[in-house]
Amino acid sequence: MRADKAKITDEVWDDERIHSFLNKPAMGQEPEQYSQLLFAYRSMRAGDFARFVHAFVEAGGDLNTQNKDGLSLHEVIAPHAQAKDFLTILQQYS
Repeated sequence: MRADKAKITDEVWDDERIHSFLNKPAMGQEPEQYSQLLFAYRSMRAGDFARFVHAFVEAGGDLNTQNKDGLSLHEVIAPHAQAKDFLTILQQYS
């Protein structure tokens, strides 16, 4: 049995890395902008996510974009126990 992957908490999220998420291709059948938001949410800490959201909006991104099931990122992550900070960030830019 292999050991669990160690959690990395001190990753460097410079502007170049954050902006690279604006170029992420769509995941499966999901719309591109929704995929970018979801991937950032899954990958970043809240402070880094806030920087991404700022760049996303400045680049013309729509925070209300919906997934293939018609749900926004806000609606999808609202039930998550650790989503409070992320939801606050989304609301600040909406």
